[in-house]
Amino acid sequence: MTATLDPTTTAAQGVTVTRLSEHIGAIVHGVRLGGDIDDATAETILDLLAEHEVIFFRDQQHLDDAGQHAFAARLGVPTTPHPTVRSDSDLLPIEGAANSWHTDVSFVDRVPKASILRPITLPPHGGNTAWASTTRAYDLLPAPLKALAENLRAIHTNDYDYAGHNPTYQRSEYHQEFTRNIFESEHPVVRVHPETGRRSLLLGHFVKSFAGLSSHDSAPVLALLQRRIENPDNAVRWAWQPGDVAIWDNRSTQHFGINDYGEHKRLLRRVTLAGDLPVGVDGREGVALKGDASDYAPVTPARSR
Repeated sequence: MTATLDPTTTAAQGVTVTRLSEHIGAIVHGVRLGGDIDDATAETILDLLAEHEVIFFRDQQHLDDAGQHAFAARLGVPTTPHPTVRSDSDLLPIEGAANSWHTDVSFVDRVPKASILRPITLPPHGGNTAWASTTRAYDLLPAPLKALAENLRAIHTNDYDYAGHNPTYQRSEYHQEFTRNIFESEHPVVRVHPETGRRSLLLGHFVKSFAGLSSHDSAPVLALLQRRIENPDNAVRWAWQPGDVAIWDNRSTQHFGINDYGEHKRLLRRVTLAGDLPVGVDGREGVALKGDASDYAPVTPARSR
């Protein structure tokens, strides 16, 4: 991981930023996260998130579950932990690794705007997480592929997960829990960011097909566009340490939990912030096709900048 040597001072006093790559990722220094951050610091964090798409904080060992949730509430409206997966707290436990590129909970109509993740138990090696800029992926598409993507709408569902063709996974208790209520939504493949106005690709492993196309015809198109997102030039990889916190813009990124740590335990806890309906370049919004996610995420207007 290569960082620039000259941190940049931001609006909030004492806050500095070290970029991790040209297009995505930065470490934010000089902030003690919690529910007591002032308005200027909260606005600075949100501005940095919009600019860098994923930001990281070190040395936040003081945060517990309540503190993480209280901090999240300073940046937006926390959702319930998950539309289907039960949790004993206000946070969602993330055990293991997704091991596939995805945008969090894209199968509901109001896709979360951001996620806040903190490690609880880390393996002695491996277990990194990678994030890719779906904005950068769109920007680099040749004009014909941009035109194609802008005219596509994708069907996202929690019953077509990346591991859905794995019989062991399908029989697992987690899969039964994950799909106990089926959600399906149709979203524009190219969404316009409600704060920055930039365009990005809304895809990932919850996509089962494109509207108007069969699953068979959809698969090569999805693979073509998804490869553009997964290009390492668009990505940043984070090696977790105790006390780390990551925040990512779920509207302009995908992420991938890397499963390279054997039988060791890996546990993180996540809070997601409620978002709004994705809007395509034609002004059409995402729409729910199956399932009611209103209990998961309230209607939350985008922040004006």
